[in-house]
Amino acid sequence: MAITAAQVKELRQRTGSGMMECKKALVEADGDVDTAIESLRKTGLAKADKKAGRVAAEGLIVMKKSDDGKGAVIVEVNSETDFVAKKEEFQTFANKVAEKALAALTDDVAALMSADGDDLENDRKELIAKLGENINVRRFARISSSANIADYLHGVRIGVLAEVEGGDEDLARDVAMHIAASNPAFISEKDVDPAVLDKEKAILVAQAAESGKPDNIIEKMVEGRIKKFLAEITLLGQPFVKDPDVTVGQLLEKAGATMLAFNRIELGEGIEKKEENFAEEVMAQVRGE
Repeated sequence: MAITAAQVKELRQRTGSGMMECKKALVEADGDVDTAIESLRKTGLAKADKKAGRVAAEGLIVMKKSDDGKGAVIVEVNSETDFVAKKEEFQTFANKVAEKALAALTDDVAALMSADGDDLENDRKELIAKLGENINVRRFARISSSANIADYLHGVRIGVLAEVEGGDEDLARDVAMHIAASNPAFISEKDVDPAVLDKEKAILVAQAAESGKPDNIIEKMVEGRIKKFLAEITLLGQPFVKDPDVTVGQLLEKAGATMLAFNRIELGEGIEKKEENFAEEVMAQVRGE
């Protein structure tokens, strides 16, 4: 049967697929729009599997807070390019993931994506087919507490959740902002992994030994440098970004507050990005890869 422009338009509106894909699906479905939709969905899932190995290091950091302010979540959703990350469909999907993660009873991404009959996973694969890039939900972190919870988002690339007992919401937000800027690895010295400390100490001892100074002087040199190292990597030891004359620890102590926990997620952190080749990227799109 002849396929009309109106049928193609309806299918495009309902699936977001390209004009030629829609026309081909309608021809194969003998004009039945619902059958064509099912065919396009199956094709989309196959395309999503094909793109699964491609590096996705761009995207969005999305945050949600519960209505009562006692819970918050931070989510990283990746795409291959920031161009796709700016698309409304991608942002809608990322926000849906955050809403689901906030209400979820799991801290596992795979479990989150497969909940409710693979609702999010199907959405992800359909979005890959529509936007033409690999899309991943990489990680999320959630805090539930009766303490002050601050959620701070720096652009779309860095998100922080900070849980502070005592003080007020402004203090918690200031600390969250500081964490975004200074990226501490630990809250305090007692939280530092002994292996990290031992490794740093070994490096400092080797460096100090090259000075040729006596062992007792070397010991004092290393002790001072370890103290400086700990101040740099611990939240409480870092100079507060808004007032470097005081440490974050002193700021909290003055307010009678205690830092309980924090989560900091930076977009694409730790993902090895491949060198972009624009010509190859265009040819891949032409070939429909």
